[in-house]
Amino acid sequence: MSVHIDFETPADVQDMVYEFVKKIDKEGGSHFKKGMNEVIKVCERGDAKLVIMAENVNPGEMMMPIPMICKERGIPYIYVKDQSYLGEAAGLPVGRPTSAIAVIEMDGAADEFKAVVASANELAGN
Repeated sequence: MSVHIDFETPADVQDMVYEFVKKIDKEGGSHFKKGMNEVIKVCERGDAKLVIMAENVNPGEMMMPIPMICKERGIPYIYVKDQSYLGEAAGLPVGRPTSAIAVIEMDGAADEFKAVVASANELAGN
Protein backbone atom coordinates (compact mmCIF):
# COMPACT_ATOMS: atom_id res chain seq x y z
CA MET A 1 0.00 0.00 0.00
CA SER A 2 1.34 3.43 -0.95
CA VAL A 3 2.20 6.05 1.68
CA HIS A 4 -0.75 8.31 0.79
CA ILE A 5 -3.37 5.60 1.31
CA ASP A 6 -5.11 5.57 4.71
CA PHE A 7 -7.58 2.74 4.02
CA GLU A 8 -8.56 0.13 1.42
CA THR A 9 -11.66 0.77 -0.68
CA PRO A 10 -13.62 -2.38 -1.62
CA ALA A 11 -14.13 -3.02 -5.34
CA ASP A 12 -17.91 -2.53 -5.18
CA VAL A 13 -17.47 0.88 -3.55
CA GLN A 14 -14.86 1.83 -6.18
CA ASP A 15 -17.35 0.92 -8.91
CA MET A 16 -19.92 3.17 -7.23
CA VAL A 17 -17.35 6.01 -7.13
CA TYR A 18 -16.48 5.61 -10.84
CA GLU A 19 -20.20 5.64 -11.77
CA PHE A 20 -20.75 8.76 -9.66
CA VAL A 21 -17.85 10.54 -11.42
CA LYS A 22 -19.19 9.51 -14.84
CA LYS A 23 -22.65 10.79 -13.94
CA ILE A 24 -21.51 14.23 -12.80
CA ASP A 25 -19.21 14.51 -15.83
CA LYS A 26 -22.23 13.95 -18.11
CA GLU A 27 -24.07 16.78 -16.37
CA GLY A 28 -21.60 19.22 -17.97
CA GLY A 29 -20.11 22.33 -16.44
CA SER A 30 -17.26 22.45 -13.98
CA HIS A 31 -18.34 19.92 -11.39
CA PHE A 32 -14.84 18.89 -10.40
CA LYS A 33 -11.18 19.81 -10.58
CA LYS A 34 -8.68 17.30 -11.86
CA GLY A 35 -5.05 16.72 -10.91
CA MET A 36 -3.09 16.93 -7.69
CA ASN A 37 -2.33 20.67 -7.79
CA GLU A 38 -5.89 21.71 -8.60
CA VAL A 39 -7.27 19.39 -5.92
CA ILE A 40 -4.94 20.87 -3.30
CA LYS A 41 -6.02 24.40 -4.28
CA VAL A 42 -9.76 23.78 -4.00
CA CYS A 43 -9.30 21.84 -0.76
CA GLU A 44 -7.31 24.68 0.79
CA ARG A 45 -10.01 27.15 -0.27
CA GLY A 46 -12.67 24.89 1.25
CA ASP A 47 -14.53 24.48 -2.04
CA ALA A 48 -14.17 20.69 -2.32
CA LYS A 49 -17.13 18.56 -1.27
CA LEU A 50 -15.37 15.22 -1.87
CA VAL A 51 -11.89 14.13 -3.00
CA ILE A 52 -11.22 10.96 -4.99
CA MET A 53 -7.60 9.79 -5.23
CA ALA A 54 -5.97 7.06 -7.29
CA GLU A 55 -3.90 4.48 -5.46
CA ASN A 56 -1.44 3.80 -8.26
CA VAL A 57 0.23 7.23 -8.30
CA ASN A 58 3.99 7.06 -8.52
CA PRO A 59 5.61 8.34 -6.41
CA GLY A 60 2.86 8.13 -3.81
CA GLU A 61 4.62 10.71 -1.64
CA MET A 62 3.37 13.45 -3.98
CA MET A 63 -0.18 12.75 -2.84
CA MET A 64 0.52 12.85 0.91
CA PRO A 65 -0.67 16.47 1.43
CA ILE A 66 -4.17 15.76 0.10
CA PRO A 67 -5.43 13.43 2.87
CA MET A 68 -3.90 15.74 5.49
CA ILE A 69 -5.66 18.81 4.07
CA CYS A 70 -8.92 16.87 3.78
CA LYS A 71 -8.71 15.82 7.43
CA GLU A 72 -7.97 19.40 8.53
CA ARG A 73 -10.88 20.82 6.53
CA GLY A 74 -13.35 18.00 7.17
CA ILE A 75 -13.54 17.02 3.48
CA PRO A 76 -14.44 13.38 2.87
CA TYR A 77 -12.03 11.46 0.64
CA ILE A 78 -11.88 8.03 -0.91
CA TYR A 79 -9.50 5.97 -3.04
CA VAL A 80 -9.83 4.12 -6.33
CA LYS A 81 -7.27 1.73 -7.79
CA ASP A 82 -6.46 3.21 -11.17
CA GLN A 83 -5.61 6.76 -12.22
CA SER A 84 -6.18 5.95 -15.90
CA TYR A 85 -9.72 4.77 -15.26
CA LEU A 86 -10.34 7.74 -12.95
CA GLY A 87 -9.23 10.08 -15.75
CA GLU A 88 -11.49 8.32 -18.23
CA ALA A 89 -14.46 8.47 -15.83
CA ALA A 90 -13.79 12.20 -15.36
CA GLY A 91 -14.06 12.81 -19.10
CA LEU A 92 -10.37 13.06 -19.97
CA PRO A 93 -9.19 11.56 -23.28
CA VAL A 94 -8.37 7.84 -23.19
CA GLY A 95 -4.81 7.36 -21.97
CA ARG A 96 -4.82 10.59 -19.96
CA PRO A 97 -4.74 9.64 -16.28
CA THR A 98 -5.47 11.85 -13.31
CA SER A 99 -4.13 11.31 -9.83
CA ALA A 100 -7.08 12.92 -8.06
CA ILE A 101 -10.30 14.84 -8.54
CA ALA A 102 -12.13 17.18 -6.20
CA VAL A 103 -15.90 17.32 -6.55
CA ILE A 104 -17.14 20.90 -6.17
CA GLU A 105 -20.73 20.47 -7.47
CA MET A 106 -22.95 17.44 -7.95
CA ASP A 107 -26.08 18.65 -9.72
CA GLY A 108 -28.40 15.75 -10.42
CA ALA A 109 -26.32 13.24 -8.47
CA ALA A 110 -27.11 14.13 -4.87
CA ASP A 111 -28.17 10.60 -3.91
CA GLU A 112 -25.03 9.07 -5.39
CA PHE A 113 -22.94 11.76 -3.69
CA LYS A 114 -24.48 10.91 -0.30
CA ALA A 115 -23.78 7.21 -0.83
CA VAL A 116 -20.13 7.82 -1.77
CA VAL A 117 -19.60 10.19 1.17
CA ALA A 118 -21.20 7.70 3.57
CA SER A 119 -18.88 4.97 2.29
CA ALA A 120 -15.85 7.27 2.52
CA ASN A 121 -16.68 8.25 6.09
CA GLU A 122 -17.27 4.64 7.10
CA LEU A 123 -13.99 3.46 5.55
CA ALA A 124 -12.07 6.33 7.16
CA GLY A 125 -13.60 5.51 10.52
CA ASN A 126 -15.50 8.81 10.86
